[in-house]
Amino acid sequence: MASEENLYKCRWCRDGGLNEAYHDAEWGVPLWDDRRQFEFISLEVMQCGLSWTLMLKKREIFRKCFVDFDYDRVASFTEADVDRILQTEGMIRSRRKVEAIVGNARAFQQIRREFGSFSAYLWAYTGGRSVVYLRHQRGEWRDRNGLSDAVSRDLKHRGFKFLGSVTVYAYLQAAGIVNDHEPECFRYQELCRLGNVRFEEEEI
Repeated sequence: MASEENLYKCRWCRDGGLNEAYHDAEWGVPLWDDRRQFEFISLEVMQCGLSWTLMLKKREIFRKCFVDFDYDRVASFTEADVDRILQTEGMIRSRRKVEAIVGNARAFQQIRREFGSFSAYLWAYTGGRSVVYLRHQRGEWRDRNGLSDAVSRDLKHRGFKFLGSVTVYAYLQAAGIVNDHEPECFRYQELCRLGNVRFEEEEI
């Protein structure tokens, strides 16, 4: 059995640090916990225009500012809370992004009321299965597609902000809706062995 340091990993993650640890433990793992869903979607909001590495570096600051991504508490935040967050040392000082996360928490609550959970709403797009795109297996990578277009469009209709199709596609990858690990990556094999995977051509 290959040692961990000899395992093949996706090329994007090989920094020997935060990105690699995130890749090995979290990226692409099917996510069904709503609190984690809200954290992941909020990280993508904060990441817009910035690097993912920076998001991982500031993750604990985000958790402090957004009370460990408790969507019910975040939904009750006022302008004073937004001001407090923006004054937090090390926080990304984008009022629009912070306000978006607060507004998204309220939209998140509404989806939970309608569907029972946010996870139930999101996974319904793929019938509860992780998607592997055959096009990607052939090395033809995309950063958005028909699935992310549809999810982004509906989230925007429901009041979510900062969630265009490219951002949503990155979120779907992170939350395991799409398994976009490289075919040779040890995590691709592990996640496929979990079952509940479907293979399909990509709708552009």
